[in-house]
Amino acid sequence: MSLDLNLIYSDFNFTMVKPCHYKIYEFEKFRLDTVHLMLYCGSEEIPLAPKAVETLLVLVERRGEILSKDELMETIWTDSIVEESNLAKYLHVLRNTLGNSQDGKPFIETFRRRGYRFNGDVRLVPARNGENGTSDSLSVIKPAESLHLAADVSRSFPDLPEIASPPLQNGRMEIPSGSQRWSWSSEGSWFAVAGVIAAVAVLAFTYSYFMGHRQIDSIAVMPFVNESGDAEIEYLSDGMTETLIESLSKIPSLGVQARSSIFRYKGKDTDARTVASELGVQAVLYGRVAQRGDDLTFNAELVDGKTGNRLWAQTYNRRTSNLIALQGDVARDLVSKLSIKLSGFTEQKLAKNYTENAEAYRLFIKGRFSIRKLTLPEIKTGISYMERAIDIDPSYALAYAGISEGYRALAMAGEMPPGEVLPKAKAAAQKAVEIDDMLAEGHSVLGFTIFFQEWNWPEAEKHLLRALELDPNSSTAHFSYGHFLGTMGRREEALAEFDRARELEPYDPFINAFGAGFRLNLNPGQPEEAVNRIRATIDLDRNFYFSHMIAGGIYRVRKMNDESLAEYRLAKSLSPDQTWSDVGLIGTLIQIGKADEARAILKQMLDRSKTRFVPPFNIALVYAHLGETDKALEWLERGYQQRDPKMTFLKGEPRLKNLRDDPRFQDLMQRVGF
Repeated sequence: MSLDLNLIYSDFNFTMVKPCHYKIYEFEKFRLDTVHLMLYCGSEEIPLAPKAVETLLVLVERRGEILSKDELMETIWTDSIVEESNLAKYLHVLRNTLGNSQDGKPFIETFRRRGYRFNGDVRLVPARNGENGTSDSLSVIKPAESLHLAADVSRSFPDLPEIASPPLQNGRMEIPSGSQRWSWSSEGSWFAVAGVIAAVAVLAFTYSYFMGHRQIDSIAVMPFVNESGDAEIEYLSDGMTETLIESLSKIPSLGVQARSSIFRYKGKDTDARTVASELGVQAVLYGRVAQRGDDLTFNAELVDGKTGNRLWAQTYNRRTSNLIALQGDVARDLVSKLSIKLSGFTEQKLAKNYTENAEAYRLFIKGRFSIRKLTLPEIKTGISYMERAIDIDPSYALAYAGISEGYRALAMAGEMPPGEVLPKAKAAAQKAVEIDDMLAEGHSVLGFTIFFQEWNWPEAEKHLLRALELDPNSSTAHFSYGHFLGTMGRREEALAEFDRARELEPYDPFINAFGAGFRLNLNPGQPEEAVNRIRATIDLDRNFYFSHMIAGGIYRVRKMNDESLAEYRLAKSLSPDQTWSDVGLIGTLIQIGKADEARAILKQMLDRSKTRFVPPFNIALVYAHLGETDKALEWLERGYQQRDPKMTFLKGEPRLKNLRDDPRFQDLMQRVGF
């Protein structure tokens, strides 16, 4: 009697052996191993998250094609639903890693509203285990064929010895017939059967063990909870959260959710499995901060996003004077627990501190916390904290960049005299770059300040591009450059930069609100899309005046006049020192035939301009709404003389369209530099 095992390999969710054949793709200096999901630059391994490599693999195998976000997500995440931000995150990591090809084109090119395409010549290296492959020109390959192969073998165990593969037919292991058939009477057959069963048992146990201890390549750092019982130090828990996110984001092989993605969970008791499912991450880090006098306690807990089990927990007790060291300890311990392999360059970036003084750092995060609120009192408070930080540490480049951002915000959001605040913004930005020329934030604020203050477009663009070169994953740098491009009339390029900024910070209220308004200006025939976008943006932070102000404009275009009036009035109540919402309110009142009420608000603006600075550009817009061309041009001339930073909107502002054929307006455009 004989025994046919007829084992079906596909019944097991693990790979017993490496396949005899697999694919390696080469493009310029890069090699992509489809089996082990590894990317190499020359002979050096580039540490990337497996999903990042899978994303690259799909693009390479369908090179030349423009693949939509939906196509990519359906191919890469076949068994789960994740947010678009996960795909955006991996695409940005890949862009940063690969850069441009020899012909100057990016290896991964973005096509607005269409998708992404891989550029570059690719060669296929057919290789056998233990043999060197030869490079041939790449012929037609079935799309994403290797992706499925990679998905099958990604659970193999390289530490186990290789076993020769029996012949396979239709996914089955065939047992030879005739004299080679195993028989119950053969003593060797018993050992052969026992060997197969033992191998299967060992591999099953190994699979179970290692899958229960899988490496984590994506994480969400939840907003740390302030357990001090003092709302005044909320800045500390938020600042520590942000600093850790920034540190971990420097690791190419680790996907870290953006600040705006996680801060929408602030104050909510959300289960780790829910967070992991919604954000598409494998693990969630929670933290609790308590400060009692000079004593600081931080509790960290890492939770498996799939099972909800605790993976790691640690309590840190430090003096507040050791705050910076504490942040470094948490980052290093977490990286160690995640078993992440770091390159020497990444280790240097993780070890870099912009200041070694804990008090200067505390003042910096306190200042950043205040400035981001974008109201006049908070901006001033934030600047004072930043200035105290550089008093303590005069070499604190990041604090100088923060001061520059604060003074620019005073000019734009706080409507303070530009001649008083913008020179201070430029001086602080120049100091930041002087201290650290590799600081992206420094170049970004310097470029933006030159743009608003000096109207020197080439110099401004030089610094904005330098910021993007230094940090391609900076949402601020992409937004700033997009703003510049939009005012220059390069609207398609601007929209691509705004979209990139939103991909990086998908839940940032300012980026979303500004983008919604810009899209409407670019495509006025699609107001419904803008309405949906701004409603979602308001839900992110219902007390952020800027979102309500943009909503007022969108509703006005949509002829939703009651909603427009309500949003403009709410914006004014939330930020009473600005007059930008007054301009919008007047526009809606004129649209519904309430010119007298509109003129009453104009009178208030004119009266106010006698005692404090009111942007002349804003008053010119009101006169343009009223159809008073001469008055509008008169106030635009005042804007030119006073270097009103809002004069940078001159070229693209749709509410000035009736003035564009006037020779006085055209002369003004030339003098501003357009």
